[in-house]
Amino acid sequence: MLKLSTRVLQVSESGIRKLFDLARKVSDVISFGIGEPDYDTPAHIKEAAKKALDEGYTHYTPNAGFPELREEIANKLRRENSIEASPDEVMVTSGGTAAIFLALSVLVDQGDHVLTPDPGFVVYEQVIKAIGGKPVKYQLRSENFDIDLEDLEKKITDKTKCIIVNTPSNPTGAVHPEKTLREVANIALQHEVYILSDEVYEKFIYDGEKHFSIASIPDAKSITITVNSFSKTYAMCGWRIGYFAAEKAIVDEAVKLQQYTLVHAPSIAQKAALAALRGPQDHITEMVREYDKRRRTIVKLLNEVDGFTCPTPKGAFYAFPKTDGYDMSSYQLAEKLLKEAKVATVPGIAFGERGEKHLRFAYTIPVEKIVEGIERVKRALKST
Repeated sequence: MLKLSTRVLQVSESGIRKLFDLARKVSDVISFGIGEPDYDTPAHIKEAAKKALDEGYTHYTPNAGFPELREEIANKLRRENSIEASPDEVMVTSGGTAAIFLALSVLVDQGDHVLTPDPGFVVYEQVIKAIGGKPVKYQLRSENFDIDLEDLEKKITDKTKCIIVNTPSNPTGAVHPEKTLREVANIALQHEVYILSDEVYEKFIYDGEKHFSIASIPDAKSITITVNSFSKTYAMCGWRIGYFAAEKAIVDEAVKLQQYTLVHAPSIAQKAALAALRGPQDHITEMVREYDKRRRTIVKLLNEVDGFTCPTPKGAFYAFPKTDGYDMSSYQLAEKLLKEAKVATVPGIAFGERGEKHLRFAYTIPVEKIVEGIERVKRALKST
């Protein structure tokens, strides 16, 4: 074979997908692996998509998305996030991951540094590598997974272009408090670097915690890219529809990139997204109530597993127990549980070095499956 791009060859396969592919080969598996709501897309959203098909919305759309969808997203950002966004500061993308890819592509030159949380979502590091940047990890505090502000600032150099913040967090379930996020904004402003704020789990928050958007800080709006998606909130993972909001100059450059790559987000998914924003929102309350019940169940059960210590997540739908009671890597432990207990989890090392000696459990399965799954874990680890 002729030589391939070294830039692309350094991109690693997702540790989440590796275990997911292995789990597919195991019968009777209980999977805590993939972070996808187990709810169906609400009926009124599906009906809007069918209507769009019948009405002939099967052609090209504007590269940045339908104007009415961009306007509705801007309204949502102003109403719910206190972000003073205009429609021309919004870009519709094929999911949140595409939004991250496009936004970082606009910001990052070859060799630029992008700061990412450790542990953090697997996409960040690999996208940064793919576009020629250098991922630099900053620490989350071990006791509560909040941002270690001292370590964050220490990692900033003259090569730093952007700080990625994810709240609520995948994989930890942490919800960063407003005070912390304001400090991140101050650090970014002082050092003249951008912030990419990944807020796709904003609706999944528990115990009275509050979501805070960095771009709602007037001074920080011009340096902040806010990424969101319809995948989690509206159970639309397969529709591939998301967006980001940023200064118009950033959006305009990202639109140019989208013209020559994805072209635009799927037309039918855009119409469905519009219905999602304009329609009833009661399914969100129902989902969050159910995930809260599952969260309480799984945290209690995981803390009963010998060698596990599980803090209570305040957001998203992941538990991230520490597993240092076992003399094996997180990948070895995940493999053991898959083979011997028929339970699929994600090894913490997939999310960064500070994720080692952890496993991620997505509680996107019914309570009875959670109970059975953790019982299997207990039995498999009894003799270890």
